[in-house]
Amino acid sequence: MSTSSPAETHAQRPLTAQDAKTLGLAALGGALEFYDFIIFVFFTQVIGALFFPPDTPDWLRQLQSFGVFAAGYLARPLGGIVMAHFGDRGGRKRMFTLSVFMMAVPTLLIGLLPTYATAGHIAPVALLILRIFQGAAVGGEVPGAWVFVSEHVPERRVGFACGTLTSGLTLGILLGSLVATAINTFFVPAQVRDFGWRIPFLVGGVFGFLAVFLRRWLAETPVFEEMRRRHALVKELPLKTVLRGHGRAVVVSMLLTWVLTAAIVVVILMTPTLVQTLFKIPSAVALGAGSVATAALTVGCICFGLMADRFGAGRALGVGCLALLATTYAFYLGVASQPERIVPLYALVGFCVGVVGVVPTVMVRAFPAEVRFSGLSFSYNVAYAIFGGLTPLVVTLLMKADPHAPAHYVAALCALGVGVSLYLVASGGVSHPMALRSEAER
Repeated sequence: MSTSSPAETHAQRPLTAQDAKTLGLAALGGALEFYDFIIFVFFTQVIGALFFPPDTPDWLRQLQSFGVFAAGYLARPLGGIVMAHFGDRGGRKRMFTLSVFMMAVPTLLIGLLPTYATAGHIAPVALLILRIFQGAAVGGEVPGAWVFVSEHVPERRVGFACGTLTSGLTLGILLGSLVATAINTFFVPAQVRDFGWRIPFLVGGVFGFLAVFLRRWLAETPVFEEMRRRHALVKELPLKTVLRGHGRAVVVSMLLTWVLTAAIVVVILMTPTLVQTLFKIPSAVALGAGSVATAALTVGCICFGLMADRFGAGRALGVGCLALLATTYAFYLGVASQPERIVPLYALVGFCVGVVGVVPTVMVRAFPAEVRFSGLSFSYNVAYAIFGGLTPLVVTLLMKADPHAPAHYVAALCALGVGVSLYLVASGGVSHPMALRSEAER
């Protein structure tokens, strides 16, 4: 007769076919939704030329275009907080499906929008409104997806689940880059301006609706179902509970989100452009190397997630941040002296950016199940809006004094990540591990 408790049996059980299906569909939906959100940035120049008055100075048109892009980031906290509220009160699955639908509709409509030449000032206003809806959708999608997968798998596999989901999100960035490259390869600039820029948005919208359909096959998380059965759902405003009783978890989650933004925004999104200016790398080479780095990142997220399961999230975070610090300097110094080595160096640092796959593992365990969605969503989205918005500005200003400022900025945040990892290891973290198991399984 087995002497194992139900909780021990649950924690030690292997991943099942149903777990694999849940992870696969969640990661696929996340990839498609993040593609919809990020594809805008690859066509900013064309969109600026089409949606703003033709007599607008080039610098102002570009600023306005990036302003519309940034509006999506500013809308993330509000959308995330609202969707998380209903996710904690009414169910994870509903919000998980709604977020994809909210992304698919505006993405499709952007592809159908009339330009300034046809609709005048209505065109940029409509574009801004749709971009805000996209931001609200992704604000609910990312934290909701992390919560959803973490509450489906055995507790000892939370790192792998969150790493896999994060890998799917980064795959969306790679998909956007590849689609943008294909559009600009197969069409001449005039064709891209006339109709080619619409194709990625139309395709993204259609595939978004496919993701909505696929998510209908997902089940509500066992943790939420058990809380509903026991009438244990939070009675008051979930965010109020978070701010009143889980301040330490909020601070840790925000600091780790800052680390995440430094890695993603600087190393993955900004570096392909920066190396063209700093080291005279041809555009095609820089963008190609960036795609390789993003592909390496998708693998790195899973590997660091597995490391978190095996050695603990705190230790995996510390090792990953040290590795990212070292490889970031190796990349910038190496490309400066040997630009022909950009691809392998970028692949290496891209893999180490995969440490961001550990961040959600810490965050989902930092909050109890009753307010997990709200706690994670508030911390992540507010921090991402602040640090994600300020990072490009800070790095650009610092580069006036030192061309290696991007590496210094990432290194400073890696040092912060190591500090947080030491705190987690020394204090036992801010975890609520038992909250990942239902009452029946304890």
